Amino acid sequence: MEIRLQPELEAVIRQDVQRGAYQTVDEYVEHAIAILHEQEAWLAEHRAEIKSKIDEGYASAQRGELLKPEEVRSRLDELKRARLGKQQRG
Repeated sequence: MEIRLQPELEAVIRQDVQRGAYQTVDEYVEHAIAILHEQEAWLAEHRAEIKSKIDEGYASAQRGELLKPEEVRSRLDELKRARLGKQQRG
């Protein structure tokens, strides 16, 4: 398979490889694809739950039950910490 990248993307990849975290461009691309595949699999697995949460949030907004920006940020921070904790343990 041949893949063509924009010169800007090639420069980003080469820069990351030169930093030393990856031995080759191939290794970098393989790692990037693995991460993307994992994200896509997670989204596919949780599609119904995500749709339900979106519908629930939209219905709440229609009823005027909106969260303050600080509450949203706080909840997102909690979710991020929980997810990072799982990744570090897993």
